[in-house]
Amino acid sequence: MAYTHDRMMSDTSLEDADMVDYLILAACNTKLAWEAIGIEPHISAMLPCNFIHRRLDWGTEVSAVDPAGSMSAVDTPNLRKLARHVRDMLVRAVDAA
Repeated sequence: MAYTHDRMMSDTSLEDADMVDYLILAACNTKLAWEAIGIEPHISAMLPCNFIHRRLDWGTEVSAVDPAGSMSAVDTPNLRKLARHVRDMLVRAVDAA
């Protein structure tokens, strides 16, 4: 299953907002997401599929949510192990940016 959701909801424009360059990138690893959903079907809302890329005075910041932290509310050993694996992957990706 693959889909793209690309639309602007009415009354949500940020055109007049005083904000530096700020971009949310959706980059979900479908294989690992499917594995997590197989362990816990309700985990979908907690998947760490977004990166934030924003320009600051000192340079560019790239950040992501720690999946081990965001999924810690679900007490499932296999899910914790998977979340730590995904966290390691995200750290490498952010560090390389």
